[in-house]
Amino acid sequence: MPEKQPPTSRLVAVIDNASETLGRAAAWLSFVLVLVVGVIVVLRYGFQLGSIALQESVMYINGALFVLGAGYTLKAQGHVRVDVFYSGFSLRGRAVVDSLGALLFLLPASFFIAWISWDYVSVAWRIREGSPEASGLPFVYLLKTLIIVLPVLLAVQGVSELTKSLRVVFGSSASSRRPGRLGRPSRAENDPENDAENDAANEAESRA
Repeated sequence: MPEKQPPTSRLVAVIDNASETLGRAAAWLSFVLVLVVGVIVVLRYGFQLGSIALQESVMYINGALFVLGAGYTLKAQGHVRVDVFYSGFSLRGRAVVDSLGALLFLLPASFFIAWISWDYVSVAWRIREGSPEASGLPFVYLLKTLIIVLPVLLAVQGVSELTKSLRVVFGSSASSRRPGRLGRPSRAENDPENDAENDAANEAESRA
């Protein structure tokens, strides 16, 4: 019988798959954004026409693209990271840093953003806030909802990343080797000159 996966493994798989699917779907919004901007430019400079609703849609698409891809970007380790010591740590050391970062910064910040934004978004929904322009889009309340969607997606993916990091911290498979930048072997390990020196040393030993 196949080994039954623990609940945490299934949870991580569900979260990661959802973030992957949502992120890849959101990536198509960049294509839509380019098309809409192109239409706006052609209408304005080619036909002397303008559309406030079309111009406002750029803000909606850009906001959705940024927010809906946040969880996927976190999963892919694509967010900006200032790395001074991190790349020199062992696998377990990096997992400790990632765990502390999730517990002390990512999750608390996500919960705070969602909490502090709740009233602001609730008012927009209560009055069904729309564009201040007469011909604008009447969906400002949906746009403001992205403010809460962002921390929710980050928190959910943060739970997955925290779970994976804790496995490494408390697991027995963590490597103590000091990897190079971004988890790759260090430059010394990949240096052809070092390989040549090692080959020469091995050959000398075999002759002796």
